[in-house]
Amino acid sequence: MTVTINCDMGESYGLYRMGDDAGMMPLIDIANVACGFHASDFNHMRATVRLAKQHGVKVGAHPSLPDLQGFGRREMKMGREEMANCLIYQIGALCGFLRAEGMALNHIKPHGSLYGMAARQEDIAQAVCDAADIYGVPLLGMTGTLHETIYPARGHAFVAEFYGDLEYRADGSLIVTREHDAKDPDLMAARVLRAITHGVGTAIDGSDIPVRCDSVCIHSDTPNALDIARAVRAALT
Repeated sequence: MTVTINCDMGESYGLYRMGDDAGMMPLIDIANVACGFHASDFNHMRATVRLAKQHGVKVGAHPSLPDLQGFGRREMKMGREEMANCLIYQIGALCGFLRAEGMALNHIKPHGSLYGMAARQEDIAQAVCDAADIYGVPLLGMTGTLHETIYPARGHAFVAEFYGDLEYRADGSLIVTREHDAKDPDLMAARVLRAITHGVGTAIDGSDIPVRCDSVCIHSDTPNALDIARAVRAALT
């Protein structure tokens, strides 16, 4: 499998701008488009889909907890059915814009705290699958978590992510911050290559952790996201 670069995008809202989507889009293979609950709105969703189409980038849904104020990075207590309905609603909205542009939904990747909840809470991981059952596309997630066990067990293709702009704990879990810091592009590219070729990542304490990398994620709101994406793209090619 060819390793892809994916990016969380379309996260502007109204007159507020988040990330350089126009600069990032030529550097990636698949875009995770915000669906309005942590960021974005109907105008930015369609604009992002059109931009992806222009650059031949495949589009997936990036649904979130209903937390616009906290950018989807605060956990909430929601039952399985309510969570599944929350996801179906958001993904369906994006599918409308994709259909309008003659594109198909490529994948689903939960955002922020929802991503972390699905990694360790079975009812939330099952809710993600309940929504994915309707759309029939692969799910992006982390190795060593319920993503890797529950998603395939429910019959969904699993795409293992490695994060090219975030740090990992020694237990292999991801450190998700409310605001991302700039990272050394060359160091991040070297870590990505190590993850791909040796299946090993570097934790924040310097220890090794087992990883898989089918797709490298770079966040559009990382301050030097374009530099990291260019370095990772160069390393992959």
